[in-house]
Amino acid sequence: MRTEPALHGSHPTPIPFHQPWQYELSFPCDPRSPRIARTTLRAILAAHQLDELSYRAELLTSELATNSVCHTKGPAAVRLHWLHPVLRISVWDMSPDLPKPLRKAVSVYDEEGRGLAILELVADRWGGGAIGEGLYGPGGKSIWFELAVRDDGAAYRKIAMACTSSTPS
Repeated sequence: MRTEPALHGSHPTPIPFHQPWQYELSFPCDPRSPRIARTTLRAILAAHQLDELSYRAELLTSELATNSVCHTKGPAAVRLHWLHPVLRISVWDMSPDLPKPLRKAVSVYDEEGRGLAILELVADRWGGGAIGEGLYGPGGKSIWFELAVRDDGAAYRKIAMACTSSTPS
């Protein structure tokens, strides 16, 4: 029978919602890695009560982690950084090659070419760049995206502005 180890003294208090935190998951070039990254991400966001970001974060992290596994030969990493009200997730891999620019039209039969379009549509902000080899290890690239927690009023105003700007006057 397995039991949790006894903690002596008082338990640490959870990090308050408004305080920054950071997690990092390194993974090998293995087809199971994107699923492991999604599962870990979901658990972290649930523990920090950021469930409202979970669907978008999982979709984008899965896309970037899958690209890392499919297009590089080495390890990769996912980093989550919370700085209220923004969650930044970055995916690093050993390839210095940046994704190809966004294509205007992608056929329904194309197996590639949608990743940047998905980032553009779903993320609040995104970017990336090559990382040179240095003191801290190998080079490669990092692609990141940001998702912001919005209060209901801000989300409603954004939708209302989009609707009113698209109607003819």
